[in-house]
Amino acid sequence: MKGNNENMVYHHHLYLNRDPEIGRVIVMDYEDIVGFHGHSCAGTALGYKVGEIVAERFGRSEDEEIVAVVENDSCSIDAIQFMTGCTFGKGNLIFRDYGKHVYTFFNRKTGNGIRISLKKPMDQLMKELGVTDRAELTEKILEMDPNDLFEVRDVSEKPPEEARIYGSIICAECGEPISEHRARVKNGRMVCIPCFEG
Repeated sequence: MKGNNENMVYHHHLYLNRDPEIGRVIVMDYEDIVGFHGHSCAGTALGYKVGEIVAERFGRSEDEEIVAVVENDSCSIDAIQFMTGCTFGKGNLIFRDYGKHVYTFFNRKTGNGIRISLKKPMDQLMKELGVTDRAELTEKILEMDPNDLFEVRDVSEKPPEEARIYGSIICAECGEPISEHRARVKNGRMVCIPCFEG
């Protein structure tokens, strides 16, 4: 979803006060997200706005205390990882392939959670904002109040469990190490998923 706005400069900053006792202020700049993701687009702008909501409610995750459950694999997810500190590598970013701009966040320390869902399809948003191209849509999204874009509601469900670290075993077919919880049994031998399916 690369836009034609690669040469545009955006001046959008979000200030996060991570710890009121220390007074440590973190500046999140949209340009940093563009640098991380590789280009600016409506998806990264949406992710930035989701990040604003999460920052206001929970701050930024230092480790795994905040967990995100995302329901799409759009460009928005890179912005969300960058802004919230929820990442696949730490196990506090969980992907569910539902194709929806829905993002649920939990604070494991407080037990609080929020569900953030896009109110309108992107095409309808473009029409309502009177824009004809994605570059212009990106700038309009960045200027909007996130609550005009998203419905935000509290959730009472329990957060997903913390990431577990599993041991490794060697695949009996290809000889490569695999995480034991991903191994499959094929003809009485432990194999990796590609060898199992191949």
